[in-house]
Amino acid sequence: MSRLVLLLGDQLSRSISALEGFDPARDRILMAEVASEATYVRHHKQKLVMVFAAMRHFAESLRAEGLAVEYWRIEDPGNPGSLDAALRLAVDWHRPEAVILTEPGEWRVLEMMRDWAETLGPPVEIRPDTRFFARIEDFARWAEGRKTYRMEFFYREMRRKTGLLMEGEQPVGGQWNFDAENRKSLPAGHHLPERLRFPPDALTREVMAVVEARFGGHFGSLDGFGWPVTRDQALEALDHFIADALPWFGDYQDAMKRGEDFVHHALLAPALNMGLLLPEEICRAAERAWFEGRAPLNAVEGFIRQILGWREYVRGLYWLEMPGYAETNALAAHRPLPDFYWTGRTDLRCLAEVVQATARNAYAHHIQRLMVTGNFALLAGIAPKAVEEWYLLVYADAYEWVELPNTHGMALFADGGLLASKPYAASGAYIDRMSDYCTGCHYDPGVKSGPKACPFNYLYWNFLIANEKRLSGNPRMAMPYRTLAKMAPARKAEIVAEANAFLDSLPAAQ
Repeated sequence: MSRLVLLLGDQLSRSISALEGFDPARDRILMAEVASEATYVRHHKQKLVMVFAAMRHFAESLRAEGLAVEYWRIEDPGNPGSLDAALRLAVDWHRPEAVILTEPGEWRVLEMMRDWAETLGPPVEIRPDTRFFARIEDFARWAEGRKTYRMEFFYREMRRKTGLLMEGEQPVGGQWNFDAENRKSLPAGHHLPERLRFPPDALTREVMAVVEARFGGHFGSLDGFGWPVTRDQALEALDHFIADALPWFGDYQDAMKRGEDFVHHALLAPALNMGLLLPEEICRAAERAWFEGRAPLNAVEGFIRQILGWREYVRGLYWLEMPGYAETNALAAHRPLPDFYWTGRTDLRCLAEVVQATARNAYAHHIQRLMVTGNFALLAGIAPKAVEEWYLLVYADAYEWVELPNTHGMALFADGGLLASKPYAASGAYIDRMSDYCTGCHYDPGVKSGPKACPFNYLYWNFLIANEKRLSGNPRMAMPYRTLAKMAPARKAEIVAEANAFLDSLPAAQ
C-alpha cells in the first residue's frame, strides 16, 4: 500500500484535493461514521441521516470506479467511535507510506489533524480545500490591515476574480448589489413553487432506522425526510431551483409565511456543504439563467452574492480569527437559552413557526434564522455559546466554519462589529411587515406595553438601553438612539421592568 486517504463526511466530492493523484492499484480510501462526530453536538436526526446516507452512496460510487474504500458504518461491531481511533487502526493495519487529508471545515478537526502529523508515524499531508473560490490565504491577504471586514468589498473582489456577472471590469446592470430590490413581503395570492424532494431509497431507509435506534433522543423528526443524498439528486435539485424558484428568489428572499417552510429558497446548502455540489457550478448555473432570460438580474445577483460573497467571506473570517473568535462576547450576554428553542411551545407565533419548521426539516431560511430566532436571542441577551450550539445542532447545512460567523457575528454581534456593521436588532414591526406570523398571535405588534404587547417591542428598546454605552457611538445606530434620548425616564424604567419580567418568566432549556 502506498497512501491512505481519509475523507470526511463533508468532503463527498470526486474532485476533492485528497484524491488528486490517487493510484487505484496501490492507494486506499478510509471513510468512517463515528459516534464522536454524531454527538459532539446532538445533531438533528435528519442531519445524521443525510450525512451517513450520502457517505454510503459516495463510497459505493468510488468502489464502482474500482477504488479501494475501507468503510466503517456507525452500527458496525467494533466501530472505533472516533476519527482518531479509526485512522490509527487503519494505519496499524495497512502501514501506508503516507496519509493524505484535505483541510477540514472545523478548527477542532484541524487540531486533530495537526496532532496526527506529529504522532501518527507515516508522513501526513494536509492539502487545501480547492472547492472554494478563495483559499484561506487569499482572504487573509485581503483582510490584512483592515480593522473591520465588510463582505461587500470582498464580494466585489471575488466578482472581478471569477468574472461572474461582469462585463469587463464593470458589473452587469451597472451596479454590484441589487439588495434594495429584494425586500418584498409575499403578496396575497402569490404562487409558491412545489419543491422537489427525494423519497428515501433502500440505503437511506436503512440509515434512517439506524439513526432512530441509536440517536432517537436527538432533536427533530425523520418524517418527510427528502434531502438529496447523491450527486445526481443534488444536480436535479439545482436544476429545479434554477427553473422553478430562482426567478422569484430575489424579490421574496426576505419573506416569511406560515406553513411555507421553503418559499423560493434554494435548499441547496446541505448538499453544497457536504460536497455533493460545487459552488462554481451553482453560480454558473444561476448566471446562465440570467444570460438566457430565465431569471431577473436582482434574483441572480442576490443568489450568487450568498455563495460567491457571503459563503466565501464567512469561511475566510472563521479561519482568520479562530480559535479566539468563538470566545468573544462583546455585549456581555449571559442568559440561558429558553426551552421553547427545543419545544416550539411559546405564545410568540413567529418563534413557534420557525422552531417547529426547524424540527420538521432541519432547515429554516436565512431571514427566519437571522430575524426571528437570532433576533430574539440578541434582544434577550442569550449567551452566545448556547445559541451557537443550537444553530450548529439543528440545521442540516450547519458546519462550524459557516455557522459560527453567521451566528456569533451576524445574529448576535458578539464579535463587537468585526463582521457586521451594526446589530441586526428589530422590533415586532419588522416581523409583521415581512410575514403573516403576527396574524392571530397572542401578542399584537402594534401594542408597545402591557400584556398584549409584542415582546419584541419592549425587548428591542430594552436592548438599546442595556447596550447604550457599547452601541450609541455606532453611526448606523444613531436614529434609534436619538429616539431613545427623547424617552422619559419613567418610560425607560417601564420598558426595562417589562422586559426583565418577561425574560425571567421563560423556562431555561434543559
